[in-house]
Amino acid sequence: MAEPIVISDGIKGVILDDEVSEKLKGIGEADILVGIPSFNNADTIGHVVRAVQAGFAKYFPDQRAILINSDGGSTDGTLEIVEKTVIEDFQPLLIDQRQSFLSKITTPYHGIPGKGSAFRTIFQIAKELNVKACAVVDSDLRSITPEWIDLLIRPVLNRNFDFVTPYYLRHKYDGTITNSIVYPVTRALYGQRIRQPIGGDFGFSGKLAEFYLSKDVWESDVARFGIDIWMTTTAVANDFRVCQSFLGAKIHAAKDPSSDLSAMLMQVVSALFMLMEEYPRRWQEVRSTDPVPMFGFEFSVGLEPVNVNVGRMTEMYKLGIIELGEILKEIVSDETFSGLNSIVTAGTFSFDDDLWSRTIYDYAVACHKKVMSGEHILKTLTPLYLGKVASLIMEMEHSSAQMVEERLEALCKSFERNKQYLIEKWE
Repeated sequence: MAEPIVISDGIKGVILDDEVSEKLKGIGEADILVGIPSFNNADTIGHVVRAVQAGFAKYFPDQRAILINSDGGSTDGTLEIVEKTVIEDFQPLLIDQRQSFLSKITTPYHGIPGKGSAFRTIFQIAKELNVKACAVVDSDLRSITPEWIDLLIRPVLNRNFDFVTPYYLRHKYDGTITNSIVYPVTRALYGQRIRQPIGGDFGFSGKLAEFYLSKDVWESDVARFGIDIWMTTTAVANDFRVCQSFLGAKIHAAKDPSSDLSAMLMQVVSALFMLMEEYPRRWQEVRSTDPVPMFGFEFSVGLEPVNVNVGRMTEMYKLGIIELGEILKEIVSDETFSGLNSIVTAGTFSFDDDLWSRTIYDYAVACHKKVMSGEHILKTLTPLYLGKVASLIMEMEHSSAQMVEERLEALCKSFERNKQYLIEKWE
């Protein structure tokens, strides 16, 4: 393997292999870039690469395009699949083979292992090539189409947006961390109704990529996890122009919300709270929320079922309240704890929206005031989260997709109503 070298003195510690550096010098500049972070994704990444190549050829035939695979040390042949995957015949896709500007680079990333470090490499290459518009897409997607590339890049190229977030249709039991915490909190704090702030597939301008590189976060947890919410919040909090693109269904490996989500929950919420520390003046000034422009043709799709075990979730909630009661009293207010405890003794299991939003805000304040280590605080959130998700699932059992969105809108309104509660406790 080629020795790594630093190719940009202005960005401390951003390292690319000398072989990649030489390739970039040979390319000179590019108009558009799509990055695919990966780690042992041999089963799925070939489809993603073909979709990106078809997207370039169909929608941007006259642009100088580059595909970057930023890999975390795969041992299953992921890089080899990326390198050898090409579309030999575009005719079945009704695409004229007019594009002659496509380049493809596979490279290991350096630094702390994680998706954030993979993105950092992609941002750096975009800067080196003076790219106008970029996108990043997950390597395990089974539902990606060439249209995704158009929808993530064109708002940047043609409409002067800096950040494009995805808008997916997902099964009502999928994306529960987003639905119950990340979307309502991000919306209430920063005033933008971004439906999928941690979607994983984004478009962004070259200017925003360079701004991301300038932030001193690459030796922190952002490099390991939390990159999605960090990108979204950083763009919104620094007044970059944000929009959404409708991508249809996102189909990849879905999990039962009751199965081993503790680590993921802690990582996402930790990043969410860390960003609150970085932008307190900004989110405290926001008093209302605004819709975000949407691009793409919206349509209904069939979604893969997500199996859930509501009984297990409610039992974990009750056990958590009993076993963690004394610790919870140090984290949440007396009123909040009383409400959480009352759910255990109630005849019907139901978790009120206002109680939930105050609970999350109590957790944010506890981390802010460091009542104990952040890890200890956030580990206690898992059973409460499972209780809220179980309550929502029972409410939405017979709900249509539209009814689910209306229900989540009511949840978001609760977080907005209780924002002053957060502000007063924060200060």
